[in-house]
Amino acid sequence: MVVLDKRWLHLYGDFIVKNANSVSQIESALRSLTYIIPGTRLHNPAGNTPSPANLRISGRFRDAEIASESLHSGIQLLSLYHDSLLTRAVARLPSSHSLASAKLSVPLSPSTPHNRYTGFWTQTLPLYKRVALTLQMIQYTELLWEMTAKRRGGEKTRWRVVVLLEAIKAICRFWLLRLTGSRPLVSPPLPEREVDPSILQGPEIMSDEPQPLPSQGSFANGWTMPRTGLTLPTLPLSHKSSDTTTYLLARVLTAEDIKPAPTLLHRITGTGQLAEILYILRPVVYALAMQHFSNPRTNNSGRSSWTPWLLGLSIEYSARQLAKRDFRESLAGGLRGMTGLEKEEMRRRAWALAWWAMRGAFYENFTKSWLNSMTRKLRGKPLLDMVGGVLEDYEFLWDNYHFSSATM
Repeated sequence: MVVLDKRWLHLYGDFIVKNANSVSQIESALRSLTYIIPGTRLHNPAGNTPSPANLRISGRFRDAEIASESLHSGIQLLSLYHDSLLTRAVARLPSSHSLASAKLSVPLSPSTPHNRYTGFWTQTLPLYKRVALTLQMIQYTELLWEMTAKRRGGEKTRWRVVVLLEAIKAICRFWLLRLTGSRPLVSPPLPEREVDPSILQGPEIMSDEPQPLPSQGSFANGWTMPRTGLTLPTLPLSHKSSDTTTYLLARVLTAEDIKPAPTLLHRITGTGQLAEILYILRPVVYALAMQHFSNPRTNNSGRSSWTPWLLGLSIEYSARQLAKRDFRESLAGGLRGMTGLEKEEMRRRAWALAWWAMRGAFYENFTKSWLNSMTRKLRGKPLLDMVGGVLEDYEFLWDNYHFSSATM
Protein backbone atom coordinates (compact mmCIF):
# COMPACT_ATOMS: atom_id res chain seq x y z
CA MET A 1 0.00 0.00 0.00
CA VAL A 2 2.85 2.37 0.88
CA VAL A 3 4.59 1.58 -2.42
CA LEU A 4 1.36 2.31 -4.28
CA ASP A 5 0.93 5.63 -2.47
CA LYS A 6 4.48 6.67 -3.35
CA ARG A 7 3.85 5.72 -6.96
CA TRP A 8 0.72 7.89 -7.11
CA LEU A 9 2.55 10.79 -5.46
CA HIS A 10 5.36 10.46 -7.99
CA LEU A 11 2.90 10.46 -10.89
CA TYR A 12 1.11 13.49 -9.43
CA GLY A 13 4.41 15.35 -8.96
CA ASP A 14 5.47 14.50 -12.51
CA PHE A 15 2.16 15.87 -13.83
CA ILE A 16 2.53 19.13 -11.85
CA VAL A 17 6.07 19.71 -13.10
CA LYS A 18 5.23 19.04 -16.75
CA ASN A 19 2.19 21.34 -16.58
CA ALA A 20 3.53 24.06 -14.29
CA ASN A 21 2.06 26.94 -16.29
CA SER A 22 -1.41 25.44 -16.52
CA VAL A 23 -1.40 24.48 -12.84
CA SER A 24 -0.60 28.07 -11.85
CA GLN A 25 -3.47 29.36 -13.95
CA ILE A 26 -5.87 26.82 -12.43
CA GLU A 27 -4.77 27.80 -8.91
CA SER A 28 -5.46 31.47 -9.66
CA ALA A 29 -8.86 30.64 -11.11
CA LEU A 30 -9.81 28.57 -8.07
CA ARG A 31 -8.78 31.38 -5.72
CA SER A 32 -11.04 33.74 -7.65
CA LEU A 33 -13.83 31.20 -7.44
CA THR A 34 -14.00 31.57 -3.65
CA TYR A 35 -15.23 35.14 -4.15
CA ILE A 36 -17.94 34.48 -6.73
CA ILE A 37 -19.65 31.44 -5.21
CA PRO A 38 -23.24 32.50 -4.40
CA GLY A 39 -23.56 33.37 -0.74
CA THR A 40 -19.86 32.85 -0.14
CA ARG A 41 -19.63 35.58 2.46
CA LEU A 42 -23.29 35.62 3.58
CA HIS A 43 -24.20 38.43 1.21
CA ASN A 44 -26.22 41.02 3.14
CA PRO A 45 -27.94 43.56 0.88
CA ALA A 46 -28.87 45.78 3.81
CA GLY A 47 -25.24 46.35 4.62
CA ASN A 48 -25.77 45.45 8.27
CA THR A 49 -24.18 42.67 10.27
CA PRO A 50 -26.66 39.74 10.47
CA SER A 51 -27.81 38.76 13.92
CA PRO A 52 -26.82 35.34 15.34
CA ALA A 53 -30.41 34.17 14.98
CA ASN A 54 -30.50 35.06 11.30
CA LEU A 55 -27.20 33.30 10.76
CA ARG A 56 -28.56 30.11 12.32
CA ILE A 57 -31.74 30.01 10.27
CA SER A 58 -30.18 30.94 6.97
CA GLY A 59 -30.47 27.57 5.28
CA ARG A 60 -28.81 28.44 2.01
CA PHE A 61 -25.82 30.30 3.50
CA ARG A 62 -25.41 28.53 6.82
CA ASP A 63 -21.98 27.03 6.20
CA ALA A 64 -21.11 29.00 3.07
CA GLU A 65 -18.43 31.09 4.74
CA ILE A 66 -16.66 28.06 6.22
CA ALA A 67 -16.97 26.11 2.95
CA SER A 68 -15.53 29.02 0.96
CA GLU A 69 -12.66 29.60 3.38
CA SER A 70 -11.96 25.85 3.46
CA LEU A 71 -11.64 25.91 -0.33
CA HIS A 72 -9.38 28.96 -0.22
CA SER A 73 -7.16 27.51 2.53
CA GLY A 74 -6.97 24.17 0.74
CA ILE A 75 -5.84 25.86 -2.48
CA GLN A 76 -3.18 27.81 -0.59
CA LEU A 77 -1.84 24.66 1.07
CA LEU A 78 -1.89 22.79 -2.23
CA SER A 79 0.04 25.64 -3.86
CA LEU A 80 2.59 25.35 -1.07
CA TYR A 81 3.03 21.66 -1.92
CA HIS A 82 3.30 22.47 -5.62
CA ASP A 83 6.03 25.01 -4.83
CA SER A 84 8.07 22.28 -3.15
CA LEU A 85 7.64 19.99 -6.17
CA LEU A 86 8.74 22.69 -8.62
CA THR A 87 11.69 23.68 -6.43
CA ARG A 88 12.94 20.10 -6.32
CA ALA A 89 12.49 19.78 -10.08
CA VAL A 90 14.48 22.94 -10.79
CA ALA A 91 17.21 21.77 -8.39
CA ARG A 92 17.68 18.64 -10.56
CA LEU A 93 18.20 20.62 -13.73
CA PRO A 94 21.80 20.71 -15.01
CA SER A 95 21.80 24.52 -14.77
CA SER A 96 21.34 24.36 -11.02
CA HIS A 97 24.84 22.87 -10.57
CA SER A 98 28.07 24.78 -10.56
CA LEU A 99 29.46 26.29 -13.76
CA ALA A 100 32.37 23.90 -13.88
CA SER A 101 30.45 20.68 -13.47
CA ALA A 102 27.13 21.43 -15.10
CA LYS A 103 28.27 23.59 -18.03
CA LEU A 104 25.01 25.55 -17.80
CA SER A 105 22.79 23.88 -20.33
CA VAL A 106 19.90 26.25 -19.45
CA PRO A 107 20.52 29.96 -18.77
CA LEU A 108 18.50 31.17 -15.80
CA SER A 109 17.73 34.80 -14.89
CA PRO A 110 18.98 36.03 -11.51
CA SER A 111 16.59 35.16 -8.69
CA THR A 112 14.96 37.87 -6.60
CA PRO A 113 16.78 38.92 -3.41
CA HIS A 114 13.89 37.56 -1.34
CA ASN A 115 14.09 34.14 -2.95
CA ARG A 116 17.87 34.05 -2.70
CA TYR A 117 17.76 34.90 1.00
CA THR A 118 14.94 32.58 2.04
CA GLY A 119 16.17 29.87 -0.31
CA PHE A 120 19.59 29.95 1.34
CA TRP A 121 18.16 29.37 4.82
CA THR A 122 15.71 26.67 3.71
CA GLN A 123 18.55 24.75 2.02
CA THR A 124 21.12 25.36 4.77
CA LEU A 125 18.98 24.83 7.87
CA PRO A 126 16.25 22.16 7.68
CA LEU A 127 14.88 23.48 10.99
CA TYR A 128 14.36 26.92 9.40
CA LYS A 129 12.33 25.32 6.63
CA ARG A 130 10.14 23.41 9.09
CA VAL A 131 9.49 26.45 11.28
CA ALA A 132 8.82 28.69 8.26
CA LEU A 133 6.49 26.07 6.77
CA THR A 134 4.57 25.86 10.05
CA LEU A 135 4.21 29.64 10.15
CA GLN A 136 3.06 29.77 6.54
CA MET A 137 0.48 27.02 7.04
CA ILE A 138 -0.97 28.79 10.09
CA GLN A 139 -1.27 32.03 8.12
CA TYR A 140 -3.08 30.21 5.31
CA THR A 141 -5.59 28.56 7.67
CA GLU A 142 -5.96 31.03 10.58
CA LEU A 143 -9.19 32.58 9.33
CA LEU A 144 -10.70 29.11 8.87
CA TRP A 145 -9.74 28.19 12.45
CA GLU A 146 -11.34 31.39 13.71
CA MET A 147 -14.56 30.74 11.79
CA THR A 148 -14.75 27.19 13.09
CA ALA A 149 -14.10 28.27 16.68
CA LYS A 150 -16.83 30.89 16.50
CA ARG A 151 -19.31 28.41 15.05
CA ARG A 152 -18.49 25.75 17.65
CA GLY A 153 -18.03 27.77 20.83
CA GLY A 154 -19.06 31.38 20.28
CA GLU A 155 -17.11 34.58 20.85
CA LYS A 156 -15.27 33.39 23.95
CA THR A 157 -13.83 30.35 22.17
CA ARG A 158 -13.05 32.41 19.10
CA TRP A 159 -10.84 34.83 21.02
CA ARG A 160 -9.06 31.97 22.78
CA VAL A 161 -8.20 30.44 19.42
CA VAL A 162 -7.12 33.82 18.02
CA VAL A 163 -4.76 34.46 20.94
CA LEU A 164 -3.40 30.91 20.73
CA LEU A 165 -2.66 31.19 17.00
CA GLU A 166 -1.03 34.60 17.42
CA ALA A 167 1.15 33.20 20.23
CA ILE A 168 2.23 30.22 18.09
CA LYS A 169 3.11 32.53 15.19
CA ALA A 170 5.12 34.76 17.52
CA ILE A 171 7.08 31.73 18.80
CA CYS A 172 7.82 30.71 15.19
CA ARG A 173 9.02 34.22 14.35
CA PHE A 174 11.29 34.38 17.41
CA TRP A 175 12.68 31.01 16.36
CA LEU A 176 13.37 32.26 12.83
CA LEU A 177 15.01 35.37 14.27
CA ARG A 178 17.40 33.19 16.24
CA LEU A 179 18.09 30.72 13.41
CA THR A 180 19.05 33.52 11.00
CA GLY A 181 21.53 35.04 13.46
CA SER A 182 19.40 38.02 14.58
CA ARG A 183 18.44 39.21 11.11
CA PRO A 184 15.08 40.94 10.48
CA LEU A 185 12.16 38.79 9.41
CA VAL A 186 10.96 38.78 5.83
CA SER A 187 7.50 37.97 4.58
CA PRO A 188 6.79 35.37 3.38
CA PRO A 189 9.49 33.33 5.15
CA LEU A 190 9.65 30.79 2.30
CA PRO A 191 10.76 31.39 -1.30
CA GLU A 192 7.99 32.41 -3.66
CA ARG A 193 7.29 30.55 -6.86
CA GLU A 194 9.73 31.72 -9.50
CA VAL A 195 9.85 29.04 -12.16
CA ASP A 196 9.87 29.42 -15.92
CA PRO A 197 7.64 26.57 -17.19
CA SER A 198 9.65 26.37 -20.40
CA ILE A 199 12.66 24.92 -18.57
CA LEU A 200 10.58 22.16 -16.97
CA GLN A 201 9.99 20.19 -20.13
CA GLY A 202 10.96 16.59 -20.61
CA PRO A 203 10.00 13.23 -19.10
CA GLU A 204 13.07 12.92 -16.88
CA ILE A 205 12.67 16.03 -14.73
CA MET A 206 11.21 14.21 -11.70
CA SER A 207 13.83 11.50 -11.67
CA ASP A 208 15.91 11.32 -8.50
CA GLU A 209 19.04 10.35 -10.48
CA PRO A 210 21.38 13.03 -11.83
CA GLN A 211 20.57 13.93 -15.41
CA PRO A 212 23.23 13.67 -18.15
CA LEU A 213 24.36 16.91 -19.68
CA PRO A 214 22.96 17.68 -23.12
CA SER A 215 25.31 17.19 -26.02
CA GLN A 216 26.66 20.04 -28.07
CA GLY A 217 24.45 19.25 -31.01
CA SER A 218 21.24 19.40 -28.99
CA PHE A 219 21.26 23.21 -28.83
CA ALA A 220 19.40 24.47 -31.85
CA ASN A 221 18.88 27.96 -30.42
CA GLY A 222 22.29 28.58 -28.86
CA TRP A 223 26.01 28.30 -29.44
CA THR A 224 28.15 25.88 -27.44
CA MET A 225 31.67 27.08 -26.79
CA PRO A 226 34.07 24.26 -27.81
CA ARG A 227 36.60 24.64 -24.98
CA THR A 228 34.38 25.19 -21.91
CA GLY A 229 31.19 23.58 -23.16
CA LEU A 230 29.11 26.53 -21.94
CA THR A 231 26.09 27.43 -24.06
CA LEU A 232 25.37 31.02 -25.02
CA PRO A 233 21.68 31.76 -25.66
CA THR A 234 20.61 33.51 -28.83
CA LEU A 235 19.43 37.10 -28.72
CA PRO A 236 15.74 37.89 -29.42
CA LEU A 237 14.91 37.67 -33.12
CA SER A 238 13.70 41.24 -33.40
CA HIS A 239 14.81 44.32 -35.30
CA LYS A 240 13.97 46.56 -32.33
CA SER A 241 17.02 47.54 -30.30
CA SER A 242 14.80 47.97 -27.22
CA ASP A 243 13.99 44.24 -27.19
CA THR A 244 17.66 43.31 -27.21
CA THR A 245 18.47 45.91 -24.53
CA THR A 246 15.68 44.66 -22.30
CA TYR A 247 16.82 41.08 -22.78
CA LEU A 248 20.41 41.91 -21.84
CA LEU A 249 19.47 44.11 -18.87
CA ALA A 250 17.39 41.26 -17.45
CA ARG A 251 20.59 39.21 -17.27
CA VAL A 252 22.89 41.89 -15.87
CA LEU A 253 24.25 41.06 -12.42
CA THR A 254 24.12 43.87 -9.87
CA ALA A 255 26.27 44.16 -6.75
CA GLU A 256 23.56 42.47 -4.68
CA ASP A 257 23.28 39.59 -7.13
CA ILE A 258 26.80 38.45 -6.27
CA LYS A 259 26.55 39.07 -2.53
CA PRO A 260 26.35 35.99 -0.31
CA ALA A 261 22.66 35.39 0.45
CA PRO A 262 22.92 35.91 4.26
CA THR A 263 24.39 39.41 3.75
CA LEU A 264 21.23 40.59 1.97
CA LEU A 265 19.99 41.45 5.48
CA HIS A 266 22.24 43.01 8.11
CA ARG A 267 22.44 41.60 11.61
CA ILE A 268 20.54 43.68 14.16
CA THR A 269 21.65 44.47 17.71
CA GLY A 270 20.43 46.71 20.50
CA THR A 271 17.78 49.08 19.15
CA GLY A 272 17.25 46.94 16.07
CA GLN A 273 16.58 43.82 18.14
CA LEU A 274 14.14 45.76 20.33
CA ALA A 275 12.32 46.94 17.21
CA GLU A 276 12.01 43.39 15.86
CA ILE A 277 10.80 42.06 19.22
CA LEU A 278 8.10 44.75 19.38
CA TYR A 279 7.12 43.98 15.79
CA ILE A 280 6.76 40.26 16.57
CA LEU A 281 4.82 40.83 19.81
CA ARG A 282 2.39 43.40 18.38
CA PRO A 283 -0.21 40.89 17.04
CA VAL A 284 -0.22 39.00 20.36
CA VAL A 285 -0.65 42.17 22.43
CA TYR A 286 -3.42 43.47 20.17
CA ALA A 287 -5.29 40.15 20.26
CA LEU A 288 -5.02 39.99 24.07
CA ALA A 289 -6.31 43.57 24.36
CA MET A 290 -9.24 42.85 22.04
CA GLN A 291 -10.04 39.71 24.04
CA HIS A 292 -9.95 41.69 27.29
CA PHE A 293 -12.31 44.41 26.08
CA SER A 294 -14.74 42.07 24.31
CA ASN A 295 -17.92 41.04 26.10
CA PRO A 296 -19.92 38.16 24.54
CA ARG A 297 -22.90 38.85 26.84
CA THR A 298 -23.44 42.32 25.41
CA ASN A 299 -22.30 41.31 21.89
CA ASN A 300 -19.32 43.67 22.28
CA SER A 301 -16.45 42.52 20.06
CA GLY A 302 -13.96 44.91 21.65
CA ARG A 303 -14.20 47.50 18.89
CA SER A 304 -16.05 50.00 21.08
CA SER A 305 -12.85 50.74 23.03
CA TRP A 306 -10.01 52.74 21.53
CA THR A 307 -7.44 51.20 23.89
CA PRO A 308 -6.61 48.05 21.84
CA TRP A 309 -6.40 50.04 18.61
CA LEU A 310 -4.15 52.74 20.04
CA LEU A 311 -1.99 50.15 21.82
CA GLY A 312 -1.48 48.00 18.72
CA LEU A 313 -0.84 50.94 16.38
CA SER A 314 1.61 52.59 18.78
CA ILE A 315 3.62 49.35 19.15
CA GLU A 316 3.87 48.79 15.40
CA TYR A 317 4.74 52.42 14.69
CA SER A 318 7.33 52.45 17.48
CA ALA A 319 8.90 49.28 16.08
CA ARG A 320 9.19 50.92 12.67
CA GLN A 321 10.77 54.09 14.06
CA LEU A 322 13.26 52.13 16.17
CA ALA A 323 14.22 50.01 13.13
CA LYS A 324 14.86 53.15 11.04
CA ARG A 325 16.91 54.63 13.88
CA ASP A 326 19.01 51.47 14.08
CA PHE A 327 19.68 51.58 10.33
CA ARG A 328 20.76 55.22 10.57
CA GLU A 329 23.19 54.52 13.39
CA SER A 330 24.60 51.12 12.38
CA LEU A 331 24.90 51.32 8.59
CA ALA A 332 27.42 53.30 6.60
CA GLY A 333 25.36 55.91 4.78
CA GLY A 334 22.37 55.48 7.07
CA LEU A 335 19.13 54.56 5.35
CA ARG A 336 20.87 54.78 1.97
CA GLY A 337 23.10 51.90 3.05
CA MET A 338 20.15 49.52 3.31
CA THR A 339 20.11 46.57 0.94
CA GLY A 340 17.36 46.15 -1.62
CA LEU A 341 15.73 43.40 0.41
CA GLU A 342 15.72 45.58 3.54
CA LYS A 343 14.11 48.44 1.63
CA GLU A 344 11.52 46.08 0.19
CA GLU A 345 10.63 44.74 3.64
CA MET A 346 10.40 48.24 5.12
CA ARG A 347 8.06 49.30 2.31
CA ARG A 348 5.89 46.25 2.92
CA ARG A 349 5.64 47.05 6.62
CA ALA A 350 4.82 50.69 5.81
CA TRP A 351 1.91 49.63 3.61
CA ALA A 352 0.76 47.25 6.35
CA LEU A 353 0.17 50.26 8.63
CA ALA A 354 -2.72 51.26 6.35
CA TRP A 355 -4.61 48.14 7.50
CA TRP A 356 -5.17 49.81 10.88
CA ALA A 357 -8.00 51.67 9.15
CA MET A 358 -9.78 48.29 8.93
CA ARG A 359 -9.34 47.35 12.60
CA GLY A 360 -10.86 48.04 15.99
CA ALA A 361 -12.46 51.31 16.98
CA PHE A 362 -11.24 53.20 13.91
CA TYR A 363 -13.07 50.78 11.62
CA GLU A 364 -16.18 50.79 13.82
CA ASN A 365 -16.41 54.59 14.03
CA PHE A 366 -15.10 55.76 10.67
CA THR A 367 -14.30 53.20 7.98
CA LYS A 368 -17.47 51.14 8.39
CA SER A 369 -19.84 54.09 7.96
CA TRP A 370 -17.88 55.27 4.92
CA LEU A 371 -18.10 51.79 3.34
CA ASN A 372 -21.83 51.60 4.06
CA SER A 373 -22.46 54.94 2.34
CA MET A 374 -20.39 53.87 -0.65
CA THR A 375 -22.20 50.56 -1.11
CA ARG A 376 -25.56 52.35 -0.87
CA LYS A 377 -24.52 54.72 -3.66
CA LEU A 378 -23.37 51.85 -5.86
CA ARG A 379 -26.50 49.75 -5.33
CA GLY A 380 -28.75 49.48 -8.39
CA LYS A 381 -26.19 50.84 -10.86
CA PRO A 382 -25.00 48.63 -13.73
CA LEU A 383 -21.61 47.00 -13.11
CA LEU A 384 -20.96 49.25 -10.10
CA ASP A 385 -23.53 47.19 -8.18
CA MET A 386 -21.16 44.22 -8.48
CA VAL A 387 -18.39 46.27 -6.86
CA GLY A 388 -20.78 47.19 -4.07
CA GLY A 389 -21.65 43.53 -3.56
CA VAL A 390 -17.97 42.63 -3.22
CA LEU A 391 -17.50 45.41 -0.64
CA GLU A 392 -20.48 44.10 1.33
CA ASP A 393 -19.03 40.60 1.29
CA TYR A 394 -15.72 41.84 2.64
CA GLU A 395 -17.50 44.03 5.16
CA PHE A 396 -19.05 40.94 6.68
CA LEU A 397 -15.57 39.52 7.23
CA TRP A 398 -14.17 42.76 8.66
CA ASP A 399 -17.15 43.01 11.00
CA ASN A 400 -16.91 39.51 12.42
CA TYR A 401 -13.39 38.12 12.17
CA HIS A 402 -10.05 39.24 13.55
CA PHE A 403 -7.84 37.54 10.96
CA SER A 404 -9.69 39.09 7.99
CA SER A 405 -7.51 42.21 8.40
CA ALA A 406 -4.35 40.54 9.71
CA THR A 407 -1.07 41.37 8.00
CA MET A 408 1.26 39.06 9.96
